[in-house]
Amino acid sequence: AQAILAQAKTDRLYNFSHNLSRRVLAMSRAACLSVAVALGLYGASCFVTPMTPRSAPEAGSVAAAQLQQQGAFAEAQSQSSAWSPLAIGAALGLLIAVAGGKPALAADLENGESVFNGNCTSCHAGGNNTIVAEKKLKKEALEKYLTGGYSVASIITQVTNGKNSMPAFGEKLGPDDIDDVANYVYGQASKW
Repeated sequence: AQAILAQAKTDRLYNFSHNLSRRVLAMSRAACLSVAVALGLYGASCFVTPMTPRSAPEAGSVAAAQLQQQGAFAEAQSQSSAWSPLAIGAALGLLIAVAGGKPALAADLENGESVFNGNCTSCHAGGNNTIVAEKKLKKEALEKYLTGGYSVASIITQVTNGKNSMPAFGEKLGPDDIDDVANYVYGQASKW
């Protein structure tokens, strides 16, 4: 009885930590997206907003005012470009980050394939089913037999909870791995 209680406590702790890590990951993705949007808007405003010369303070005499106007005119002519070095740096940095980085919100299909090869191929090699032959991972069979039809959400539910002779992988795999393998199966179903 103590072993069962200890196992239940371990399972609850495991589920809590996975749910917490999923929430933290979602929050960090949202924070990164917010920072990227803010930087993009700031960079765009630097390119669009023209630079204006500084206004001179009030002068007591007409001659001083004329000298200040001439100085402002000369300064405005020397600033022939509205391109800010900070804006150029921010734009280039954002371009490099967007073009060179992996998409943060997209499923990792390479990881999905490796999770599939490590956990699913014993029964589903090549999209087939060695246990129940008609319940393959091909699109037509998934549309017919999968609860909820042919969708990533339905595949995630099946992988997480299992059904009939398929075991549940919700405690063995993390949420990201389940998401990745579900997207991999969804993409491969029409190719197998």
